[in-house]
Amino acid sequence: MAKKTMNRLRQIILETDTIPGKVFNLSIQVLILLSLVCFSIETLPDLKEGIKSLLKSIEIITIIIFTIEYILRIVVSEKRLKYIFSFYGIIDLAAILPFYISRTIDLRSLRVFRLFRLLRIFKIVKYSKALQRLKNAFLMIKEELILFFFVTCFMIFISAMGIYYFENPAQPEVFKSIFHSMWWAVASLTTVGYGDFYPITTGGKIFTFIVLMIGLGIVAIPTGLIASAFTKTIRNEPE
Repeated sequence: MAKKTMNRLRQIILETDTIPGKVFNLSIQVLILLSLVCFSIETLPDLKEGIKSLLKSIEIITIIIFTIEYILRIVVSEKRLKYIFSFYGIIDLAAILPFYISRTIDLRSLRVFRLFRLLRIFKIVKYSKALQRLKNAFLMIKEELILFFFVTCFMIFISAMGIYYFENPAQPEVFKSIFHSMWWAVASLTTVGYGDFYPITTGGKIFTFIVLMIGLGIVAIPTGLIASAFTKTIRNEPE
């Protein structure tokens, strides 16, 4: 009887291809979103006491449910330590632990643990096939992305160095050093262009044009890689 109950719980909690499993996962997703919405509402100034009490009650209820879910996942896991120290196991614990710490120890500094409540949003990844596909797509091209990251860092440095030598004589208070120029390089290579730093020399303007053209390619390359990997991930999924 106990073994049958354990198998039933494992089917509901761990499997997502059954109706009970889908209902369970959907319910958890709704609670995560509700918890995040309530967390956001709490930051509003001049909330009425009735609303504060309602939000606090919702928080307590969701924390209790998340705690039960965490305990059940440990119970039904075949390799319990592996789950506890896994990424999602740590996220599940981090999402509920700050609540209990703030209840047992009254220290103002521990309010920073409330930030970990935002980690609940990462729990949604477990229950979303679309996000799982995106995760698999990133894993598929992780080497290319790492290489692209280093190339981008190199381009930022080269751009900062170039604009420094063009603009420093004309604007020494703005482009004080290569390090100060890196903010301009980031804004230009990402094609954001905030306009707080801009060239006034002819050489600087021509160099900026070149950097902007390179920036268009820098934005497009990872987008194409991710789109291609995402398409391959969908095609490789079983029907």
